Amino acid sequence: MSVKLTELPYHRDTSQLFTLIAHEPWSIFLDSGFPNIDLGRYDILACRPFITLTTRGRLTTITDPQGKEEQSSVDPFALVKEYLGSKEENFTGLPFCGGALGYFAYDLGRRIESLPVITTDDLPLPDMAIGIYDWAVVVDHHQRRSWLVGNCRDTRTIEQWQELVQIFNTPVKKQTPYFTPRTEISSNLDKPAYEKAFCKIKHYIHEGDCYQVNLAQRFMIEVSGSHWDAYIRLRSLNPAPFAAYMHTPDGAVLSSSPERFLKVTGGLVETRPIKGTRRRSSYAYEDKALAVELLESEKDRAENVMIVDLLRNDLGKNCINGTVSVPKLFALESYATVHHLVSMVTGQLKPDRHAVDLLRGCFPGGSITGAPKLRSMEIIEELEPHRRTVYCGSMGYIGFDGNMDCNIAIRTLVHHQDKMYCWAGGGIVNDSVMESEYQECYDKAAPLLKLLEKKQIKDMAS
Repeated sequence: MSVKLTELPYHRDTSQLFTLIAHEPWSIFLDSGFPNIDLGRYDILACRPFITLTTRGRLTTITDPQGKEEQSSVDPFALVKEYLGSKEENFTGLPFCGGALGYFAYDLGRRIESLPVITTDDLPLPDMAIGIYDWAVVVDHHQRRSWLVGNCRDTRTIEQWQELVQIFNTPVKKQTPYFTPRTEISSNLDKPAYEKAFCKIKHYIHEGDCYQVNLAQRFMIEVSGSHWDAYIRLRSLNPAPFAAYMHTPDGAVLSSSPERFLKVTGGLVETRPIKGTRRRSSYAYEDKALAVELLESEKDRAENVMIVDLLRNDLGKNCINGTVSVPKLFALESYATVHHLVSMVTGQLKPDRHAVDLLRGCFPGGSITGAPKLRSMEIIEELEPHRRTVYCGSMGYIGFDGNMDCNIAIRTLVHHQDKMYCWAGGGIVNDSVMESEYQECYDKAAPLLKLLEKKQIKDMAS
C-alpha cells in the first residue's frame, strides 16, 4: 500500500473541520462522539470518491472519475469487494487509509433474502450508496493529532494533495446555524395502528412463527435549512460512538447510533448488539433505579440472548469454527436519553473470507429484525406501512486493508426534498406489553424528535 501522510492541525471538535467540506456531494463524516463519549477516539472525514456505487432495486450504477456511468446487475456486495481489490497491508497504525465509505440500506436485504413486496416505497433513496475514497482525514482524539492520508490509487490524489492540505488548514468561520421545522410531526403508525400490529406479532409468536420481531414506526416533518446544521445540533443533543453524516446527491443521512454492527481488525470480528432499553431520568436516584431495573429484567435479558444467539450463527458463516464466543453479556451502557443492555460477540474471520463477505452474511443486523431473521423480516414487511430505507441498515467503512467498522443505523434521520424522516422501534416478544413498547419508541426517538419538534416529547406519546 503506497500511502501518503500529511499531519494537519488538531480540532477537538471535528465537526468544525468537516464544515469545510460538508457542502460537497458524497462528503461523509464518521463521528465517534468525542469528547462526549468515553469510547470515542477516531473520526474519519472524506469527500470526492473516485468511484461511486449506487444500487436501486436490481441495478447498481457505477460512476467513474470522469463521470461515465455503467449499470450492473451483479450482487452489490460483490461489486464493493471488486472495487476494493486485493487486501493491502496498512502500516500507518490508522484505522482507515482509503476504501469504501457510505451506507447499506435495510432494504438491500432484498438482494439477499426473497421477501414479499407489501410496504410502500415512497422514499426514492438508493438501497446502497458507497463511494470508493482514495483519501481521508483521520483524527485521533487520544493522541490529539490529525492526518490527511492518501492511498494514491487515484492519480487525482497527488494532483489535489496541496489543495486538500490547504482546505483543511483553512480557519473555520463561525456561522449561524439554520435549520427550522415547518410543520408538525406525523407518524405512519398512530397508537391504534401500532396496537393492531403489536397484537398481530403476538399472534405470530403464539403460533410459533417467531420469537421476536422488531416493530418500528416512521416520523415525518417538513423542514427548512441545512441538514448539516441539523446534524451539528443532533450530535449535541445525542452524542453517540457510531454516529455518521453523509451528503449524497439524493439527500442526506444523519445518524447518532449507539450500536456497532460489525468490526473487523486484522481478521478479528466483533459485533455489539443492543437489546433492552430504559429511559434516563434527571433525578440521580431514579436514573440509577431504572438502570438496575434494566439489568435485572428477565424479559430484556431473554430478548438480548435471542439476538446474541442469532448473531453467533451469522458470524459462524464466515468465522473459523470454534472461534465464535460471547465475552460480554448484558452490559449496561448509558447515553443521553436512554440506558441500553449491550452484549458482545467475537470471532476470527476465515483466511479466505473478506469483511464484505461477513457483512453480507450478517445483513441486515439481527438486533433490528428479530428471530428467526427471515420470518421476522417477512412480518416487518407485512406490518410496517413504509420501507425502512437507510434506517436499520448500516453506515461505516471497509478499508483497502480489509478492516471494517460499521454501525446499525438506528437513531437515524434522512433528509430528502425538504422533508426529514426518522424512525424508532423495539423488539416484541411473548412477554411484551403494548403500552411499554409504544412508549419505548418515544424514549428512543426523544433526541430526534427534540431536534424536529417544539412540543414536549410527553405530549407526543399521550
